[in-house]
Amino acid sequence: MGVLTGKRAVVTGGSRGIGRAIALGLAQAGADVVVNYAHSTAAAAAVAAEVEALGQRGLALPADVSQVDEVERLVQQAWSWLGSIDVWVNNAGSDIITPPNRHLTRSQKLEMVLQVDVRGTALCSWAAGERMAAAGGGVILNVGWDKALAGGMAGDTAELFAISKAAIMGYTKSLARSLAPAVRVNCIAPGFIQTAWGQNASAAWQERVLAETPLRRWGRPQDVAEMAVFLASDAASFITGQVINVNGGVIM
Repeated sequence: MGVLTGKRAVVTGGSRGIGRAIALGLAQAGADVVVNYAHSTAAAAAVAAEVEALGQRGLALPADVSQVDEVERLVQQAWSWLGSIDVWVNNAGSDIITPPNRHLTRSQKLEMVLQVDVRGTALCSWAAGERMAAAGGGVILNVGWDKALAGGMAGDTAELFAISKAAIMGYTKSLARSLAPAVRVNCIAPGFIQTAWGQNASAAWQERVLAETPLRRWGRPQDVAEMAVFLASDAASFITGQVINVNGGVIM
């Protein structure tokens, strides 16, 4: 039996990349999974089908997590379909490093990350966390960035990620206190993970990642998913309010 057998989970931004890996990791561990998405209908449906192929219930539900009414609808629909929610993963985030959003202005990108990454995480956490606490317990997992509080990178994109992910990491610690002892809240802070951008990164970037990472490889989305499964499980029952780096040994 999996460590999450009988658990019910929601993963926002679960149609691709790290979100997809987390959704499938939770399913492999025994959880039923609602895969939230904003635009990628076919990709989200495919992930839900993969969840079902693993022997768990899977459902794709659309919602823009930056909008209060859509978040409320998502929580209501997910709760009704699952019967309750034990694990909520706030993974939804703005893609500002691949086309077409890569070509937006700096201020437009800022608005995107504030609305989706920061506001979305808070709205979902409030809506799901209050229900979980009233029902007797649960786990909320947020996604940060290992370099957000360390000043580890320069450039417009790094600045924007630092703004959004540092906010989420700080919010995690406060929310954990607010929802304790019923609901545990933790944050996973990935380092260099080989998602779509990493797969197509330049040779210079490939060399930089290997040089800066003690384990001498890119992280995989599955590496983040395995941490999510652990933090969602009873094995982490005494862990809350923490930011845990998954970055191959980079010291921050």
